[in-house]
Amino acid sequence: MSSVEGARTFGVPAAYDSFMGRYSRPLAPAFAGAAGVAAGQRVLDVGCGPGALTEELLGRVGASAVAAIDPSEPFVEECARRNPGVDVRVGAAERLPFEDGSFDRALAQLVLHFVSDPAAAAGELRRVVRDGGSAAACVWDFGGGMQMLRLFWEAARTAVPSAPDEASTLRFGRDGEIGSLFREAGLRDVVTGALTVEVGYEGFEDLWRGFLAGSGPAGSLCVSLEPEPQEALREELRRRVGDPRGPFSLTARAWYAVGRA
Repeated sequence: MSSVEGARTFGVPAAYDSFMGRYSRPLAPAFAGAAGVAAGQRVLDVGCGPGALTEELLGRVGASAVAAIDPSEPFVEECARRNPGVDVRVGAAERLPFEDGSFDRALAQLVLHFVSDPAAAAGELRRVVRDGGSAAACVWDFGGGMQMLRLFWEAARTAVPSAPDEASTLRFGRDGEIGSLFREAGLRDVVTGALTVEVGYEGFEDLWRGFLAGSGPAGSLCVSLEPEPQEALREELRRRVGDPRGPFSLTARAWYAVGRA
């Protein structure tokens, strides 16, 4: 197997787990519920990463009824290791290696804003779902509902004026955008909404270690900095989080859409 285009952003599974995995795991049951995943269905996880949503789907429908795909070979290997019996493959959301109408549900959690061709990915979600089945996708609310990322980019823009802002560069992070994409792809009866999770940290250093893992656009920026601007970013982020001296929590909101094929 070899990784394909689109796999570069999040690095190795351990880095993802320490950064975004702690959010994707509690998001998975809420998202699967919104998508109507239930026993007796055959289900696809598109952009599975190391398998947070895959594990939730397996628990709902059984391993033999779940398939998963991701452009990163290390993620595919880790997802397969964590979810024995699941059909896990390397591949892109824009070119799913499955026959038309193969699934009752096709889900893409925290994926659409990273694919190279969102319209093609939405079309593929619709194609692999049987008539009457559903496709679903969700992404973080980059406008402010995902506190960890919002606080980081605000701190980055203050400490490093040349830093980009993920909210302005990533797509589908605002209410209704996924729904519009799904309607354009021919999905019907599209329903949109929000899902919110809360994630705890042992302290500020627990939060900061996630960025130092170099995962995602935020982590990539963090580890690219020289020591002085990186320290300035660290202290600005600490200030914006509220200078916590012990455990604290952050909330994250994801926008979702579900449409019928």
